[in-house]
Amino acid sequence: MKNSLTWKNIVGYGLGDVANNFAFAMGAMFLLNYYTDTAGIHAAVAGTMLLVVRIFDAVADVVVGRVVDSTRSRWGKFRPFILFGAVPLMIFSILVFSVPSFLSDGQKIFYIYLTYMGLGVCYSLVNIPYGSLSTAMTQNPEERARLGAARTIMASFTYTLLAFVISPAIGGGHGESQSTYTLYTAILAVVGVGLYWMCFASTQENITRTVEQPSLRISLRTLKSNRPLIILCLVAIATLTGTFSLSAAGLYYVRYILNDMSYFSVLIFIQTFLGAVLAAPLVPRLVRRIGKKSTFLLGSGIAACSYLTLFLFLSASPYAAFALFACASFGASLCMTVMWALEADTVEYGEYRTGVRIEGLTYSLFSFTRKCGQALGGSLPAFILVSFGYVSNQPQTAEAVMGIKLSVAVIPALFMLLAFIGMVFYPLTEKLYQQILIEIEQRKKNSQEFLETLEENQVYRRRTE
Repeated sequence: MKNSLTWKNIVGYGLGDVANNFAFAMGAMFLLNYYTDTAGIHAAVAGTMLLVVRIFDAVADVVVGRVVDSTRSRWGKFRPFILFGAVPLMIFSILVFSVPSFLSDGQKIFYIYLTYMGLGVCYSLVNIPYGSLSTAMTQNPEERARLGAARTIMASFTYTLLAFVISPAIGGGHGESQSTYTLYTAILAVVGVGLYWMCFASTQENITRTVEQPSLRISLRTLKSNRPLIILCLVAIATLTGTFSLSAAGLYYVRYILNDMSYFSVLIFIQTFLGAVLAAPLVPRLVRRIGKKSTFLLGSGIAACSYLTLFLFLSASPYAAFALFACASFGASLCMTVMWALEADTVEYGEYRTGVRIEGLTYSLFSFTRKCGQALGGSLPAFILVSFGYVSNQPQTAEAVMGIKLSVAVIPALFMLLAFIGMVFYPLTEKLYQQILIEIEQRKKNSQEFLETLEENQVYRRRTE
């Protein structure tokens, strides 16, 4: 299959995920700890809010997907959302980390619900078109894998950057931490808008729908019949639950078990950047050799085994723990990278089964389940910490330490194992995908020939009447 993307397109697309993670990674790494230890919000309240609002965002994704699928503009279907949605998204990313200290407890709860809900809606309006854009850039499996690798590497770079810059700066008191959060989120917002606009300028939509926007009933029926998409969504829930449990609990691990905040930068570097740098470039090669499904199975198997072994070394040996973090990160990065290419393939499968191509709604369903996993993984540590007796900014009991260990090791191991099991049943192989592409192209050709024949017959009929 002919290549159509340049490195400018691939890198430019990846820059969009740097901007995404200026809002998203900040929340994944710091928000729960910011709410409990800086804003003074009870862990159970913060955990409940993270769960409720994320589920609300997931439902809103379906509506956004429908809006995206019905969009027509001179810039395409997806790129306008990146262009015009960047500024509102980044404004809300600042507001989320700027809870006013003078508010009462009830007012703070209202504030965090309002601002986090606004962030979620704005993120959906940018991220769903951004994720769907890859399906319109190319149908080449290796190129889609490169786009996924670009996303993973750029996102991992962003996680590492934020960890090394922000975590050393938030070790002081409440006021110092709050001013640091506000300052850095403002800087990231300005840079993030610029990166979104660079992504807009360096990408184009090469694959277009040949039929008009289908009705909602037909669109939902298309989703329902897309078995690979449904299985992939279930796998995504498990994968994201595991990885986000670790992300949310990592700061507690270095602060209360290792008693050294400087380790957090090392942990994030190992967990994200190191794993992604090793794993993401391998994904296109693995896809070419063993296929996307087998690549995911390999990654989830490595991650599940590494996380389970990690539980034994969290207190005994930080160096052994970090080595196991690296192994788990490598496996999880394989999964997260190839998952984007898997999602893009399900668009063609849905078109093959029903004749309807719905990139936005397909990605929104995928995003819906990812957010459910993110909500579950991001809130589980809060509920576990509360149930094990966690008290913010205090030395922790043995029971609370056990809760932290469960959140960073056992929960990720369990859900990565579930992801592995789910992917075993994924039916869309590389051979079947190639057959689907050939069938779709043949249908388009037959449809075009039919329209041309019909037009010729109409012309002939007018001439003979």
